[in-house]
Amino acid sequence: MIRVADLFCCSGGAGYGFKLAGAHVTGFDIKPQPRYAGDDFEQRDVLTIPPEELRARFDYIHASPKCQGLTELNNDKSRHPNQIPDTRALLIATGLPFDIENVRAARPHLIDPVSLFGTMFDCSMVTTDGTKFVLSRHRLFEANWPLAAPVDPGPQGRPIANVFGGHLRCRSKGYRTGGGTGRTRDFPGEDRPALARQLMGMPWATMAELSEAVPPAMTHYIGRQFAAHRLGAAA
Repeated sequence: MIRVADLFCCSGGAGYGFKLAGAHVTGFDIKPQPRYAGDDFEQRDVLTIPPEELRARFDYIHASPKCQGLTELNNDKSRHPNQIPDTRALLIATGLPFDIENVRAARPHLIDPVSLFGTMFDCSMVTTDGTKFVLSRHRLFEANWPLAAPVDPGPQGRPIANVFGGHLRCRSKGYRTGGGTGRTRDFPGEDRPALARQLMGMPWATMAELSEAVPPAMTHYIGRQFAAHRLGAAA
């Protein structure tokens, strides 16, 4: 079984994906995470963990440095330092295979990142009238091994939605304005937290946690691809 360190883990969207892929996952975060969805959790400052400890305990590292200083949704970026360079230095020092995840605005700070989209994995939710919405979330992954993205079919004519700022939002123009459906962007009459959890594939998470999370479907894919890469490298 592959042992994965899930750094800056929050409630464990990424960690849960690796767990679904068959890994044993230990999350690390500076804040308590009572709903962490991996196997084990340790409250620690990630950037103070010795690389020798990570090398001894794990086979693979996933890291999601805080994105608040980089995201387009934050108008006050000065209070949030860019943690990507220090995180990369730590991971390189371990000598282990790794990936670093962040938002699309972080592209200038990542090395040859791969784009993954919710539509690649059919992340979706269904409203009470039977309408299927797909997830528009875009995340970048820098890896020191040959990670490749699957083909993106796109929304295929289906409306799209996302969770940000603690709210479930429709991202398709016709639905945001009603479009004859009576629905507005905030899905009135629906159980919005339940829909958001369905959309992200994270039934344990709060709306705030969903707003920043990596959908587990993305790291489930990465975990399976890494396992295949590891087998190929050992052959």
